[in-house]
Formats: sequence, C-alpha cells, structure tokens
Amino acid sequence: MAADEDTDVFEITDFTTASEWERFIARLEEILHEWKLVNRIPLPPVPKNDFLTGSWLEKTDDLYFADFKFVITYHYLKSSSAENQLKEQRLSPDDEETEEHKEDIIPTVLQDMMNTENDFPPKAHCLCRWYGLQEFVCIVPSTAIDSDSRSKILLSSASIALSNACCQVPIFIQIQHQWRKMYSGISVIPGINVEFDVIHLNKPPSQYNHLAGLLDVFKAKMATQVTPRPTVSVAVRFTYVLQEWVNSPWSQAFPDISTATEDDVGYTSFWDLPFGACEDPVSELNLACTWPCLSEDMIVENQNYSDLDPLQAPQWSVKISMTENPLCLLGDCLKQFLKSQTRKETTDELLGNILSTEEDNAQAADISQALQRLTEPKVAYNIPSISNVVNKASSRLAVKPGHAPISTETLNKILLFLFPDAKDSFENEDNKEEETNEAETSDQDNKYSELLKNLDNKLKSAPVDSLVHKLALCLCIINKRKQHGGFQGLAQLWQEFVLEMRFRWENKHLIEGVKKGSPNLGTCLLNQKLQMLNCCIERKIRREQLYKGYTGDLDSPQDSPRGKLQKESSSLGTSMSSDSLNQSETSSRKNSKTEFSQENSGEKTTSVKAMSIDSSSEDEFFECDETNVENAQKSENSETATEQNDKEESMDAESETSEASLYKDSLNYKPEGRLTPCQDYKLLNSEEPMYIPVTQEPAPMTEDMLDEHAEILAKLGTSSEGAQIRARMQSASLLSDMESFKAANPGCTLLDFVRWYSPKDYVEEEFEDENGQIKIKGHLSARMLIPGNVWVEVWNTARAVPARRQKRLFDDTKEAEKKMDIKHCHVYNIAVSNLKKWSIEDSDIPRLKDLVEHLITKASKITRLSFQDIKKYEDIVGLVTYAELCIARAKSLKNKFSKDLLEKPEAEEEMDNFVSELLHQHEVPVTGGPCGPAGSIIHKLFVMAQKELHMLMDDDREFQPTDDAKNSVPDFPRPFAREYILRTMAPRPAPYSKTLPQLMFCSIVDGHEFRLAGAFSSDSTFQ
Repeated sequence: MAADEDTDVFEITDFTTASEWERFIARLEEILHEWKLVNRIPLPPVPKNDFLTGSWLEKTDDLYFADFKFVITYHYLKSSSAENQLKEQRLSPDDEETEEHKEDIIPTVLQDMMNTENDFPPKAHCLCRWYGLQEFVCIVPSTAIDSDSRSKILLSSASIALSNACCQVPIFIQIQHQWRKMYSGISVIPGINVEFDVIHLNKPPSQYNHLAGLLDVFKAKMATQVTPRPTVSVAVRFTYVLQEWVNSPWSQAFPDISTATEDDVGYTSFWDLPFGACEDPVSELNLACTWPCLSEDMIVENQNYSDLDPLQAPQWSVKISMTENPLCLLGDCLKQFLKSQTRKETTDELLGNILSTEEDNAQAADISQALQRLTEPKVAYNIPSISNVVNKASSRLAVKPGHAPISTETLNKILLFLFPDAKDSFENEDNKEEETNEAETSDQDNKYSELLKNLDNKLKSAPVDSLVHKLALCLCIINKRKQHGGFQGLAQLWQEFVLEMRFRWENKHLIEGVKKGSPNLGTCLLNQKLQMLNCCIERKIRREQLYKGYTGDLDSPQDSPRGKLQKESSSLGTSMSSDSLNQSETSSRKNSKTEFSQENSGEKTTSVKAMSIDSSSEDEFFECDETNVENAQKSENSETATEQNDKEESMDAESETSEASLYKDSLNYKPEGRLTPCQDYKLLNSEEPMYIPVTQEPAPMTEDMLDEHAEILAKLGTSSEGAQIRARMQSASLLSDMESFKAANPGCTLLDFVRWYSPKDYVEEEFEDENGQIKIKGHLSARMLIPGNVWVEVWNTARAVPARRQKRLFDDTKEAEKKMDIKHCHVYNIAVSNLKKWSIEDSDIPRLKDLVEHLITKASKITRLSFQDIKKYEDIVGLVTYAELCIARAKSLKNKFSKDLLEKPEAEEEMDNFVSELLHQHEVPVTGGPCGPAGSIIHKLFVMAQKELHMLMDDDREFQPTDDAKNSVPDFPRPFAREYILRTMAPRPAPYSKTLPQLMFCSIVDGHEFRLAGAFSSDSTFQ
C-alpha cells in the first residue's frame, strides 16, 4: 500500500505566478507611466524647420526580458512653438466640448505621417526622417535579434503594453545588426493600429529603381479595393555630389628652394610658423534638389524617361562635407613641441658625440691658470693680460665639423634673428626685404589690434616679438624639422642660446628683446630669468664704473625725504614692531608706499645716474668678510645690551641712552657717500645739514626666488626666535640704508633717519620755551615707541659704512650664475603667443573672434596655475588647431565660391552671407534656387567639373553652354542619392474601413543601399 501511495504523488503548477513575459510587459507599462506618456492630449503638428531649430531630448532606462537586457529610450522634440500651441489648447474655455468633438482630434502619429512641412530634415534621427515623427520610443537589445520569432514576441508585448497603458506613442524594436538601422514598430490608437516596417537591401532591384516601380509597390502594399483608387502625393529629393573643384584646387604655399627649409610644405622661414591645412578641408559639396508635394500624375520617372530636371527643381539646398581630421600645420607643429617637453634625455646624451675635444682642452688650460686669474688686479678698467685675452667666454658651441644637426649657415640666421644687435652695419642692406615684410604684417595687425594690445596683460607668457617669443618660434621649427636634427637640433640651439647669454654676461652686453627693469612677474619664468640676467648685467656695468658721492655742488636734483620710505615699507610691513603692529597700521603704511612711489619713482633714478658722472676708485663695491661683519655686529650688540637697563622702560629713554653713547663716536666719522642735501633739513643734535646718502638698490626677484624666500620664512615657525630671525632677514635693506645714512651724516640720530626715511613716523608738535617763544619739536610716532621695535634694534646695530663698502644686497655675479643654470625651456605659451600669426589671417570669419577670446580666457587661467600640467596645454593646442581649421575652411569656401563667377556684382554681400552660413549650419537653402546668385555659381561649378570629367577643352573657362554641348555632356552627373516620400489616404483593410494615412519612404543610394520604410494604418474596428 505504501508503494501505491508514492506513485500517486504529482506536481502542482501555480499558474498565478507571473512569467518572464508578463514581467517584461508590466515593467514596460511602468516605464510608460513614469515618463507620463499615457492618456495625453495629442500634440499639434510640427511647424516648418522645427526639426532643425528645435532640440531633441532623450529619456533612457534599462529593461530586462529574463536575463536579456534592453535599453529603452524616449526621443522627443522640444519645440517652443509647439509648446505654445499646446498651452493655448489647454487654456481654451471649452468645458462644454462634446465627445463627438473630441473624436475629431487627429492623433499625433497620424498628423506627423501626413505633415509635409518637414520632409527630408537635414539632421534628425532616421525614424524621424522616414516617418516624420516628433516623438517615439526605441527598444534596443544588447545583442542583435536575428530571428523573426523573437522580434514578433517583442512587438506583440509592446502592443499589449501600449493597449493596457492607453499610450499612443509608437514603439520601435531594433532588429538585425545596428549598422543596418532596421526597426519594427507599432502604434496602438483606439480603433486604429499603425504598423511600421523596414526593408534593407544592398542594391535596388531594377524594376524598383524609379518612381513608377515604387508606386506599384506602395499600392500593392495598401491592397485597397476601393474605386477609384486614391491619388498618391509624391515628394522627391535628388542629391548631387561635387568632388572635383576645377576652379580652385587646394594648394599650400610652395617652399622656397633657396632657403634652408626647402623640403617641407608650409615652412618659409624661422620666424614664421607654418599655417594652414595640408589638404583641402572641404571635401565635397552636396546639392539637394527637392520637388515637394507633387501629384503622381504630374511627374513621370521610369527606366527610359524622367521629368525630374535639377534646373527645374523649385527648392535647392547645399550641404558641405568636411575632410575628417586634416593635418593642420600649426597644430601639428605645436603638438610635436609639447611632446618634446616630456623627454628626459640630457644635453650630454644628445650632443656628447658631436662636441669637439678642443673645448675640453681649453677648459683644462683655464683651470690650470686659476691661481693666476685670482692674482690679477681687480680694477674697474680692463688691463689686457695673457689670461683674460686667451680665455674668454665663447658665444658658439664647439662642434665637430660636419656633425652638427644645424648647419653653420642656418645657425647664423637663427642667431641673427634672435639677436639683431649682433648684425654688422653692412648687413643692414641685405635685410631690407625682411623689414618690408614686417611692415606689411604690422599694417594687417590693425584688425586685431585691440585684442593683441591686451594679450600680454591677459596671459602669463612672453610678450609678443620678445626674445623668448622668437626663441620659442625657432625651437618649434627646429624640433619639427628633421633635416635640422629634430630634438637633437633643439638641444644644440638651446645650448647655443645659453652660451650667448653667458657671453653677454661676461662681456657686459645687454640682452636685446628683453624689457629692462625688474622682472615682470606677469610673464613666464624664462622671461623673468632673462630680465634678471639683464639686471645683473646693468648692475655689473654700474658697479665697475667709477663714481663718488656729493662734492658740495648742488647740480643734482633734490630728492624728497619721502622717497626712501617706499622702498622698505612693504618688506617691513609685518616686522615693524616684532609682530606687535596691528593690521590697520600695516595697511596704512602699504597705502603710503603706493602714494609716494608714484611721486618719486623718477627722482631716485635721476639721482643715481647723477652720481656716476664723477669717478673715484674708492667707490667700488667690496665683498666684505661675513665672519668679520658678524663679529663686529655681535660686539656692538653686546655693548648696546649693557647700556640698556630695563626692557619695560619707555622707548624714548632707551633710544636716548643708546644714541648718547654712539653720538660722541659718530662725530669723529668722516662723511662719506653723500648724494645731495635733503632740502633744508638740519640734524637735530647739530647745525649740520642733512644729506641724502648713496644707497643700494633693493634686489630684484623672480617668481621662483619669491617662492623660495617665502618657504624659508614659513619654515622659521611662530616662535620668538623665529620671529627675530624673520625680522632680521626682512630688515637687511633697512640696515644697509641706516649704515649709509650714518656714514653720510656723522652725529645723526634715529629721529633724523626717520625724518627722512619715513616722514609719517616723525611727529612735530609746537611748544613754548622759557622765553614764551613758540618752537617746533619732533618725536617718534606711537608705533615707533612700542617695545621691541625692529627699527630701534637695527639702528643700534648699524655702523657708519657707505654703500660702496657694504656687502651687496644684490650679488649680481651670484644671481647671474644661477640664471645661467637653466635646465628647461618653459615656453609652453608658444601655443598662445602665436595668436598674432593666425588671428590676422582673416578677421571677417564669423565667430572667429569669439573663439580667440575663449582661447585667451582659458589660456590665461592655465598659464597662471602654480603647477603647470602639460595636458592642459594640449587642450589649448586643440583649440588653436580648431581655429586654424576654421580659417582653412573659410578660405577654401571663399576660393570655391569666387566672386569672379558672379554675373551680378551687387550680389557680393549675399554670397558672403551664404558662405558664412555654410560654415556654421548643417544645410543651407539656396535663395532663388538655380536662378539665384549662389545657384548660378553652383551650376557653373558642376558644369566645369563635368567638362573636366569628359576631358573637354575650354580655354576661356567661361560658362557659355550651347545646344550641342547640352546634348553631349549633361550639366549634372547622375544623382548620388534619391529619396521619395509617398503619401495617401485610403481605407484598410476593407473598403468600408475608416480612411487612414498611409506612408512609404524610399532611399536609393547608387551602389550602397536600397531602403523601404513603410507606415501603414488599419482600422481595427471595421475589418
């Protein structure tokens, strides 16, 4: 019995559980509800050109059928005009609208199928182009669906979901491979079903290669039995392709054989970067001739005859096809230059095999004579000797003959371009032609003068036409030119440049092409270093000149006592009272710096120049022994410390005690280093006049020096010792000025110095003496009386030492040697500084100036970053390449649509606008069709191309067609693509069914594809 019970057990299947197919449909319905595509009011028809001007938006989600993934996307057109019409419909007072009137509203899908305003949109989704839809849903599988059963299951599932959700938006399922663009779709409307299907073949069948055959297919597919059969409306578009530009073949400027750059296109000289595209950026012209909305009875097209003549087409439109990624010379040159910045080879590795050994022997001989060089007399004037005549800095690199990457002739041209002051007088006549070329380019700069004028202020780069700019040009071209060694030639040129800098430093020749004065921190680091080197050369020349101070004559101009305040107010802003001054006082002193520097910036320079007129060997700067100076300062500090009784006493008592002990000794000093009397001031403790001393100028600093100095100060910390060291470092220039002031004014006090150096800290008050007379007495300001004031401490340690005997604040020899050790050429800004080259190519190109301004704005941010990233500069080079390509395209189109082909000269402005629209629009309608000015030129271009194709001679190249020529050679080639849209209203499937829209789109591309896309409506109520 137990065995019988086991055999009676059976499985129970629960059919209430949802299957994968039902889950797929439920999820699809859920998505339609989430996107609010159910129970909607039909959208109004799309106005003309809204497919092009409106914006297409998308909504995307994932959909699964078991483990099979789909991506569902909702495409819809956002049109402002359609939205306004929809709002008017919703706000209209039609509360009493009957159900019969609601039924008269045509669904959106049927309206789109019969809308002829937007046939053949130039840029849209393929389903929009085939069926004219303004909204639809696409379901794309992760892998191709190649079986009919699967596609039918998906299509039936979509039909059920649309019906359950009351959604009228059509749904398309992509089948086969994606490149074939095949879709099966369905739209469910109450009482109506619309089926979408696509046929795709590689070649068109011969019987369907014309309009007559397509009409037969369309009528056969409708299978309507109503009589008479409805008339079919036809829209036709033929596309003709022009690829041979006979009138304007693209060409680059041929190189000059006499120059050193004869084997590369676009390279004409070392001071002009190549520019333009190597090939024609405009590859072909597509002319679309359209016959909109014609009855099938009006036109005939079959195997033997066609009424569709392009010259009779009512609508013409033109589309330009651009060459994909043409090689742009300037962009390629800049890209190669940026790549060179990432290479790690040293100059020894690159040039070690080509350097001559004679240079090593010369250096060895120089080292052997080191002691003799040290014992030579140190005087300001040069005495010829064996050592300084034989061994001098060379401005050329010793290279083995025949092994140099850059030839001697080419190198001479480059160096003369970089350093024009090295040219001899007899060479000026040979360079007249170059000067005229520069003058011509300067006249063209007026178009972008405002943009280029502010270029140096916006970018942290080298000024245009400066030495760094010229060097970057040469390095770019040498790096690109293979016959000059490429990267090895770049290393040779850089070494030659460094040798030239050393030669100019040792021989005291100023560097031309570099702005004089302190380094401009708004420029690149290389330009700052060259400016610093120029400052070193100037200081060296001035130091070696013989001069002495004031001799009693009042010929030199008087300086304002306020002038000296400005030199130290910024550096001592935080250390005036050993970190005890408040922020308001510090900011007021900074403001006074700006005020006084504007008034006396020119007077200080004039006075310094005046002091170099007279000579004396004693006025040369001497290098002091640092140990002796430190010992002297320590002893003097100890003496001063013993004289101080208590730190908490008032500042007046402290200063009087310290100055009283020094005042007696200072009277024995012999005045030295006087420049000029300081107005009519007299020393407070004597009747001697006050003199302005000869002082050292503050040391200029580059950006990297400032960063290094700030890092050192930051490492000192916030301790009291660190604060003292920081104050001493910042008061080095103040100490120098105090020592110079003491040397020029024996018996002076701190009050005298403050009276000249910082007038705001010298306060004058009136008082009555014993006799009742009103007198004026001066004293220090409140901030000068704060305990621990740096000025008092520095004054107590300062000795009476004239400027010429002080340790130099700015060691030009040491700084010059640092600047000679330049490891890298930071000239990334070459990509931006060459805006002058291509911005004047054609200032009439629309949007070019906007592109240039965007490029400058982005480059100004990148060049000022603390960390220079080469990838960001690659983005700048990409923008430069795009601008170069835009200019090349504009030039190409202007050459092709030449004004010489115009029959009416007054239509030049219209042609300019037409060419401008071609650059920025996907498709441009031709005003007047074949009869307009642009249409006539296009017709001539096709005629010339046809003559060239059939090898017909036409010497005068004028368009004078005759009847015989028309019969022998057609004006247009065979159309590359033909598109047909067939529409009608017919009842399906039965004669008594509702009359519904029927549509079929056909695309025939010779040798490529044959495609039919049909949308056929059927009545689901009366079948």
